[in-house]
Amino acid sequence: MIGIGVYYRKKTANVNDFVLGGRGLGPWFTAFAYGTSYFSAVIFVGYAGKFGWAYGVASTWVGIGNAIIGSLLAWLILGKRTRTMTKHLDAKTMPEFFERRYNSKTLKTVSALIIFIFLIPYTASVYNGLSRLFVKSFDIPYEFCIAAMAVFTAIYVIMGGYKATALNDFIQGIIMLIGIAAVVVAVLNVNGGFSGSMKAMGAIPDANGNTGVFNSLIGPDPINLIGVVILTSLGTWGLPQMVQKFYAIKDDKAVVTGTVVSTVFAVVVAGGCYFLGGFGRLFMENVDGAPKEGFDAIVPSMMEALPSALFALIIVLVLSASMSTLSSLVLTSSSTLTIDLIKPLKKNMDEKEEVRIMRIFIAVFLMISVAIAVYSLRGAKQDAMIISSLMGISWGALAGAFLAPFMYGLFWKGVTKAAVMASFICGVGITVVHMMIYTFGVIPDAPKTLGGLSLASPVNAGAFAMLFGLVVVPVVSLITKSNDEDKKATEAAFECYTK
Repeated sequence: MIGIGVYYRKKTANVNDFVLGGRGLGPWFTAFAYGTSYFSAVIFVGYAGKFGWAYGVASTWVGIGNAIIGSLLAWLILGKRTRTMTKHLDAKTMPEFFERRYNSKTLKTVSALIIFIFLIPYTASVYNGLSRLFVKSFDIPYEFCIAAMAVFTAIYVIMGGYKATALNDFIQGIIMLIGIAAVVVAVLNVNGGFSGSMKAMGAIPDANGNTGVFNSLIGPDPINLIGVVILTSLGTWGLPQMVQKFYAIKDDKAVVTGTVVSTVFAVVVAGGCYFLGGFGRLFMENVDGAPKEGFDAIVPSMMEALPSALFALIIVLVLSASMSTLSSLVLTSSSTLTIDLIKPLKKNMDEKEEVRIMRIFIAVFLMISVAIAVYSLRGAKQDAMIISSLMGISWGALAGAFLAPFMYGLFWKGVTKAAVMASFICGVGITVVHMMIYTFGVIPDAPKTLGGLSLASPVNAGAFAMLFGLVVVPVVSLITKSNDEDKKATEAAFECYTK
């Protein structure tokens, strides 16, 4: 990883190279960068464990949704149009897209702040997933694991920027593909292969004493399962670190190839992770409906049943997945902060200074997220700050705020600035209000469920924020008007599709 960073340091001459790799990356690198940024220790350790416990083998539907909605449809619907319009607008970040597409510096500033603030809990969740496995396998204190991971990521991202990140993602993605396939086979063999494992899962009773639930096609709770599918699949359409991969891809032909590669990658990695997690109840003692050592300990406990060599492969797998996601997050955050917040305040900033400031903010972002990660593992609110909660908060706010105005903005000239700001407010507002009520207990007697739907779940809150934005943007756009300058900016933006 460090060697790749050193190699690309001399090939990163300007901001465009550092942030987007000169917009010249081929389909395989871009597809693997997309996939490895999508799936990290958060998925493998946090989500696979928690949702596998809750929904059994039916949690595999989450992986299928990630492949079809989060990868295939995302590339088909957003890939070409995102690449074409962002190149036409010369937008290197999502806030720059909002500024130039909607003729608004305010939207640029607000979106940049949202990205910087809400990428931090996601980064913390990535650290947590990795540290759980290292503690389990090597008995190393998690603080050391988190610090080491931050240092190595900082070195190669600071040195080589997007190109170094993309090449490392490709190598790490290959490790993930091999590792997931191997661990699924090994875990099933512990309980007599696929049929034996399915039979054992079917014998486990649910909360009502019913058997044959955790090995069924729809599982014990299909309503809340849908919320997980929506958040983890549709959410990628509005996450800046994900859609920014489309900015950097070489050409339209590369988008077609990238669509296939990305989808296959998601089927293997996401499908494998959630399928694996679905058998977690066979490896963890049930205490009052919850795993004895907590949800984030389920997958590490499953790994303890494997041979040492295979456990070592899993460590490398999760390390690869985590580092690739982390590098994407810190690069997105630092570039957004520099290009969209610092540069407008400091006139006459040349490109060398711009890249230098980005490198400084990469280090700052990593230090803040390390502090959050350590607190979430050690602090008094540890139970509320499990991996899935941290990721739910981050994805809910980001995708809830950005998905609708970004997607509609690529296809519909009628979106207004007021509608975009309304989406920002609703996405962040829903996430923050939910977090205050259910994570920090501001309203102790708040209802926890509604007709079988868990109101306390940050995952369901995030899914609702995204769907709400898809309604808010067209409604507000229809009742508000754009001025003449805004209309000119819109027409100029859409010229890219007619050239």
